[in-house]
Amino acid sequence: MSRGGRDKSEDGPERRCIATGSNSDPSRMIRFVIGPEGQAVPDVSGKLPGRGMWVAAEKTALETAIKKNAFSRSAKTQVSLPDDLATQTETLLAKRLVDLISLARKAGQAVTGYEKVKSALENEYARVLLQASDGSERGKSKLRSPPGKDVFIGCLTAQELGLAFGRESVIHGALTAGGLSKQVIAEGIRLKGVRGISGGKARPKGKDDA
Repeated sequence: MSRGGRDKSEDGPERRCIATGSNSDPSRMIRFVIGPEGQAVPDVSGKLPGRGMWVAAEKTALETAIKKNAFSRSAKTQVSLPDDLATQTETLLAKRLVDLISLARKAGQAVTGYEKVKSALENEYARVLLQASDGSERGKSKLRSPPGKDVFIGCLTAQELGLAFGRESVIHGALTAGGLSKQVIAEGIRLKGVRGISGGKARPKGKDDA
């Protein structure tokens, strides 16, 4: 076992999804462990003790794992599933992303408000564009993501973005240079997958979004 209680056999570059059987980077997956009462517990931070069971961070993969109770097959023992396991997982992922953006804001690495975000983009010091999934498409289309891969996050609601910025609601935000950008992007990709959000607004040079 590692210092955090995890099985050392989990160390390595890829994990196998218990729902699809495909291998993937663990940063694009969700780890589950068996709780004290024999139930599946989402471990979105990857730090809980016990042998991990991995599911691709995709809505269909999570639904398949739950429907077929792939957790029991993987653990080779009966694992009970909470009725709201999918909702639990999504909620924890959203909270993790909101908390990371909040940390970036407190570190002076994030701005909000249309004009501030526009200025950050035009002056090329914005690294990631954040926009509320339920914001006006017309308003959101006026801003273009910075160049790069996975630099747009549009899977949080205005209320969720508001929590990150200490406001009631936020439509536009941006991350500037800082050490938290990579973590925010990674969590944005996972939440987008679990929420089943595909595609997104057009990006310059055809870059991907999260």
